[in-house]
Amino acid sequence: MDAVNRAIVSELLKDGRATYHEVGKAVGLSAPAVKRRVDLMMARGEIAGFTVRVDPHAMGWTLEGYVEIFCSGIVSPKVLERDFAPIPEVVRVSTVTGDADAIVHVMATSMEEIERTVERIRTVTHVVKTRTALVMSRVVDRPGA
Repeated sequence: MDAVNRAIVSELLKDGRATYHEVGKAVGLSAPAVKRRVDLMMARGEIAGFTVRVDPHAMGWTLEGYVEIFCSGIVSPKVLERDFAPIPEVVRVSTVTGDADAIVHVMATSMEEIERTVERIRTVTHVVKTRTALVMSRVVDRPGA
C-alpha cells in the first residue's frame, strides 16, 4: 500500500461516509481517482468493508470488559470462533501471546449481564480458567482499531 492509499484509508477511517470528492480534496486526487483506488483496495482485501461506529452508551452498553481465556490443550482460532461467536455480548475474540490463549472483548448493559456472559464463557469445554478486567474509561479510541 503506497502513501496515497494510506492517506485515503486515513480519511475514510475519520469518516466512512465521506464522498470521493471530499477524500480526493484531502489527499490531492480527483474523485474518480479516489474511487478507482478504493475499488482496487477493496478487490485486494486491503479494505474489508465499511461499518458504523456507535457510542456504546447510546446502545445501552454501559459496561465493557476483557476476559482472558485459558484453555486445556491447543485450541484453534476456528474453534474459538465457533464457541464464542454465538454469545451476543462478545464483540471481539483475539488470540494472544503470553499466558492466556485468547482475549474476549465483551460489552453489556449491566453487571448481571457481564456475570452471565463470563459464566457462559466458562462453560465452554476447553476453557479451564478466565480472568476478567472491566473497563473504567476509554482514553484513546482510534477508528478502525
